[in-house]
Amino acid sequence: MLSTYTYPKFEYVRPPEIDEGREGHHPVIIVGAGPVGLCTAIDLAQQGQRVLVLDNDDTVSIGSRGVCYAKRALEILDRLGCGEEMVAKGVSWNVGRTFFREDEVFNFNLCPEPDHHRPGMINLQQYYLEEYLVRRARQLPNLEIRFRNNVIGVTPGDDKAGLRVETPDGAYSLTTDWLVVADGARSPIRSMLGLDIEGKIFMDRFLIADVVMKADFPTERWFWFDPPFHPNQSVLLHRQADNVFRIDFQLGWDADPEQEKKPENVIPRIKAMIGDEREFELEWVSVYTFQCRRMNSFNHGRVLFVGDAAHQVSPFGARGANSGIQDADNLVWKLKLVMDGKAPPKLLDSYTEERGFAADENIMNSTRSTDFITPKSRTSKTFRNAVLGLAEHHPFARALVNSGRLSVPSYLTASSLNTPDEDDFAGTMVPGAPMDDAPVLAADGHAWLLQVLGNRFQVLHYVDDASALADTTLATVQALADGGIALEPVIVAARGRAPAGLRTLIDAKGRVRERYDMRPGTTYLIRPDQHVAARWRLLDTERVRAALVRATCNA
Repeated sequence: MLSTYTYPKFEYVRPPEIDEGREGHHPVIIVGAGPVGLCTAIDLAQQGQRVLVLDNDDTVSIGSRGVCYAKRALEILDRLGCGEEMVAKGVSWNVGRTFFREDEVFNFNLCPEPDHHRPGMINLQQYYLEEYLVRRARQLPNLEIRFRNNVIGVTPGDDKAGLRVETPDGAYSLTTDWLVVADGARSPIRSMLGLDIEGKIFMDRFLIADVVMKADFPTERWFWFDPPFHPNQSVLLHRQADNVFRIDFQLGWDADPEQEKKPENVIPRIKAMIGDEREFELEWVSVYTFQCRRMNSFNHGRVLFVGDAAHQVSPFGARGANSGIQDADNLVWKLKLVMDGKAPPKLLDSYTEERGFAADENIMNSTRSTDFITPKSRTSKTFRNAVLGLAEHHPFARALVNSGRLSVPSYLTASSLNTPDEDDFAGTMVPGAPMDDAPVLAADGHAWLLQVLGNRFQVLHYVDDASALADTTLATVQALADGGIALEPVIVAARGRAPAGLRTLIDAKGRVRERYDMRPGTTYLIRPDQHVAARWRLLDTERVRAALVRATCNA
């Protein structure tokens, strides 16, 4: 189907329940083997949980879908064992440029600071991500994927959920303690359960044209308003792997999708943009519309919704898959604690609280971007063009230019799981913040802070010289590990090595101290999803334990 990619064909295996004539049971069942469903499954399986994934297809996503994966998503994928090959295959970029007609009026840098492990964004076709995730999933012995297993019925209950599954060999039944729904924007399971999803459909159409060509364009995001090659509309250009360039042409609501997809109509648009002399091949063409909407609640008893099944946004800003991967990151540690009996089920309410806030933030930004890109009145368009005209020479206008506010992780500052600051701190690493990365030196060879953190609660404690830890401080740090919920102490120091086998990170460049406003005695409680839960200027076991109780709803 594509000249640059061969779709894998995943084997269908006859489910044992059909031959045994019995109802099967699995602790966690995930419906949907897209990026979000697979991330959820891998995360749970890596933490020792047995997981079954059901998918109605037998290959990866067809055609041109997700393109941009943000720094935060890459950091999560690093923990899942897929980040390195994603970055190696993808096209890394930090700079975006916005043009009005023929002139550049605005540019930005997603990662202006030095010393970050991952770039602001990579561009990579979604089918590669799914292939890498399936490969990683198959390395985990407690994770099973059943392809061509289509869920045709769901019966929720107080202590479990029942499923009816159709296969090429007939139907069978399953039960599960927890059902995670990752079956996409149209979510058949959401419809089966009659659950709400509310929002706005945008009355515009866009043409995706993926073209294969050799071009020396910089690896940057380029966005045009009203360019001479596509007047009165907008155009977006991204470079992907395999010399594939994705071009999005705004068409307007009155465009005929079937006519616009025909090569005789697509090719002239591309030639007008890149010139008649440049050779290219069409790889994929489609026309899309979009909507911004979300469910009121993402958790419904034993049924939990993630990714596009729970919320949808416009494609401008790369907030779809990136947000869904963060859903999985937020949900898994909470679900695992509940399943292990170490936190009450009400902890899952914080999943909707936190990721619902993130969805609202994404929808707000996506709606504003879309309104700017596709103004629906003459007045709005006049204002938009005036802003673009001023932006080239006046900094105040650049803040108003909106060609898609790109995906960044949400700062969960209002979360009920946070312990508010009692001490004064500078910087952005407030309770609820996603953690900044920084270079470190570790005895196990890890070279980045976020390579060491995650998947469990941890306490970062800063000292100048780790080898000179006072006995009282050492005893306090060691006591943190003795509790019902695993809590790993990590010493961050300018120099030295902590005794008694404590993990020590050397802040050789001072970036941890700088980004976290560290001074001797400063202590951070870090959540399993690498968000700050609490921080103090002095280490106090009781305060740390109280913050841990709050972060796990065990009060």
